[in-house]
Amino acid sequence: MSQPLLLEMIERMSVAATMAFILSQTRIFRRIIYRQVLFEERVMLAVIFGLIGIMGTYAGIPVNDALANSRVIGVMAAGLIGGRLMGVSAGLIAGGHRYFLGGFTAFSCALASVCEGFLAGEIHRRYPEKPIPWWIGLAGGLAGEALQMVIILLTAKPYEMAFALVAQIAFPMTIVNSIGIAVVLVIIKTAIDVQQRAGAEQSQKALEIASKTLPYLRRGLDSESAKAAADIIFAAGGYGAVAITDEAQVLSCVGAGAEHHSGRNNSLTKATRNVLSGGQFYIAQTAFDIGCSCPTCTLASAIIVPLKRAETVIGTLKLYYTRPNAIGPADITFATGLAHLFSTQLELTEIDRQAKLAARAELKALQAQINPHFLFNTLNTITSLIRTKPDLARELLLKLGSIFRFTLHKIDHNITLAEELTQVRSYLAIEKARYGEKLKVIEDIEPAVLKYLIPSLTIQPIAENAIKHGLQPKEAGGTITVRAVETANYVQIDIIDDGVGIDLTQGHPLQLKAACSERIGLTNVHERLRGQFGVNFGLELDSIPGNGTSIRMRLPKLLNEERIASA
Repeated sequence: MSQPLLLEMIERMSVAATMAFILSQTRIFRRIIYRQVLFEERVMLAVIFGLIGIMGTYAGIPVNDALANSRVIGVMAAGLIGGRLMGVSAGLIAGGHRYFLGGFTAFSCALASVCEGFLAGEIHRRYPEKPIPWWIGLAGGLAGEALQMVIILLTAKPYEMAFALVAQIAFPMTIVNSIGIAVVLVIIKTAIDVQQRAGAEQSQKALEIASKTLPYLRRGLDSESAKAAADIIFAAGGYGAVAITDEAQVLSCVGAGAEHHSGRNNSLTKATRNVLSGGQFYIAQTAFDIGCSCPTCTLASAIIVPLKRAETVIGTLKLYYTRPNAIGPADITFATGLAHLFSTQLELTEIDRQAKLAARAELKALQAQINPHFLFNTLNTITSLIRTKPDLARELLLKLGSIFRFTLHKIDHNITLAEELTQVRSYLAIEKARYGEKLKVIEDIEPAVLKYLIPSLTIQPIAENAIKHGLQPKEAGGTITVRAVETANYVQIDIIDDGVGIDLTQGHPLQLKAACSERIGLTNVHERLRGQFGVNFGLELDSIPGNGTSIRMRLPKLLNEERIASA
């Protein structure tokens, strides 16, 4: 083995690595890494890798009526990336070409190419990680080239020439081509990492913008909220213009072309009307595709995505460039992700608006003081879980149905503490699904108290008050604790939260009912307990702003309805 041969092989290997880098930038190649391509696309890629193998043959170095070549890089790369079918197909293409070139190793090299493609496909099948690490490719290349040398020794004639050839080319071809296969896998891994990093950056950018626009979109989609949102997106940089529309007009446009895309001359472009009618995002890579009627418009490419409430398109978000063919995958990821976040917030705003309308109309949900906001938020939570966590959505529906049945049949009745706690757990489970890790629930219930009677819907309104007024305003959320113990003369129940607390100097919720209408649930429970059991019972409230709230109730130890009158 001569040193010049090794150096020349390294030069030939760089050609295959360059081709792999170019191929790694294509969309179809990225899809095959995640094993998402169609059969026809696999055939096309097999042909491409076969052609890379043919290029490796043509770049080969003549040695004793044979070629020291890098054909195996294209063939084994096909198998490692796409599996046995692609590997064998690429091997047939590159090996068939080599066979027709002739020479005493023609059949041996053709057979070796198919076998190497099959070997790479087996590695692909047995190794579950995507993409395959470079060191697996290196080991596979060593094995594949060793297999080729064995095939040459077994099938090429005369044997003396085959042995002399293998002695000269085995080391440089095995080392260089194995490294070449590893380099191809490194290039692929690097391309994927870059793509994923770009996607993550775009997602982070979308989340930051959504967070900044949230206070404005809470008011719904109008000219003021659209102007604020467009300004925030435009300030993030990179786009020539940003526009937001409703179904009929441009609500706001910032950047190039704003003078004729907003104000009185705010008619919708042809592309925007297509998105509003079709409900799918649209990519315009030229000014003609945008369809602006202004002849001096400088906007040359755009992505237009629909804003939806439920399944109804209520507007569009438009991101423009002043140069043509500028919309890339990162823009698509950013625009669609941001539009989805906007749509979700607008849908929540509409749900909240409906809840407020219901509250103002004094609709008492199922006669049981269930807050309309709770109902709407619960349904929204369940809706968001139906696709991602169907089992949890079903469980929450059952719990919601349990609460409804309870309020229909148990209102104004005394029930056991065990029954009351069952409904409280259902309520807290729904709120836990809504707030996630921001809400923690601790129970400390003595089993002996479960048999005693308690007025229905006594603990749940207090727990609701703790979450709504104590924990929800706290950015990090917090913990609600439900404790029940038996004393010598009564049952004591504590509902404790570590939320924002109540400033009792501004009015005590249990003393000034009219002034504390937001916490009417507390006064309702307090008055019900006093009315049923006497003035010695009811609620005791202790709270310090910033340090949470503790509410305690004491109940007589009643085991049946007959004893209530004498309590």
